[in-house]
Amino acid sequence: MVDTIQPLLEIKHLKTQFFTSKGIVPGADDVSLTIDKGKIVGVVGESGCGKSVTALSIMQLISEPGKIVGGEILFDGRDLLKSSKQQMYTIRGNEISMIFQEPMTSLNPVYPVGKQVAETLLIHNSHLSKEAAKKAVINMFELVGIPDAKRRFQVYPHQLSGGLRQRIMIAMALICKPKLLIADEPTTALDVTIEAQILQLLKDLQEEIDTSIMIITHNLGVVAEVCDDVYVMYAGKVVEHSDVFELFDHPKHPYTKGLLKSMPRSDVDEQRRKLYSIKGMVPNMLRPPQGCRFHPRCSEAMDICKKTEPTVVTINEQHCVSCWKYNER
Repeated sequence: MVDTIQPLLEIKHLKTQFFTSKGIVPGADDVSLTIDKGKIVGVVGESGCGKSVTALSIMQLISEPGKIVGGEILFDGRDLLKSSKQQMYTIRGNEISMIFQEPMTSLNPVYPVGKQVAETLLIHNSHLSKEAAKKAVINMFELVGIPDAKRRFQVYPHQLSGGLRQRIMIAMALICKPKLLIADEPTTALDVTIEAQILQLLKDLQEEIDTSIMIITHNLGVVAEVCDDVYVMYAGKVVEHSDVFELFDHPKHPYTKGLLKSMPRSDVDEQRRKLYSIKGMVPNMLRPPQGCRFHPRCSEAMDICKKTEPTVVTINEQHCVSCWKYNER
């Protein structure tokens, strides 16, 4: 009998909804995804597709008017949706950490950055002295590439550049050596040079600390750089899942093809350099389209796409897609 390796994180049919005065908005609608131990998994899609809602659902940080109404989130064999507030308080920052989108608004402007990172360590390690915590933070600052780490323990967020603030957030997320790191748009608003440094840093730290990483992004260049597997989301649903090489070489879903075509390229001549964009707009999630949610923007849409939601089809053991083109009708 062959032993099966249990995934670190397994989300099964997650449903997170927002109950607004105008109606119910399905933020994450029947989302299923898996992250194996030691892997970097990318979740990609346009703004509003449900990426961050899925991540916040894992962390149990969905606030009113949002609510998780169905599904399972299995982390290391435990269903997080059945965990108490106290249990989640212990898990967050310790076993699962998150880098939020904008470091300037995530860091408290009135406390030195070193003290903020040390607080995370002290909360989850009550036996640790403040001096030992400070030493650990300075070591982590050095590990994430912050120059003059000892001095920068005492500085405030506004005294640091965007790239250094992002490194502070990475240090805060990794200080307890979590099993899973969720990075929500970790390179937003950074220039391309700093972006490359941050991505390489995440990749190096993943190997050094042996943590799994979930990267949320709209940038397929980021995915190509660091990810092992990719989930493509659209309008609250996962429409395609594959390993990174298969996705770039053999995309199946029309939405995935559109995202790939939208990437700027330097290997084309002047005649073909006009940037491609997917036609139409992201649907109003108060009234999502019937059938496949992408069909109003899809050049390959058929009649059945407008009436019935497609099921998930397995192309091979590493590639799944939700599209009527690959369903046996």
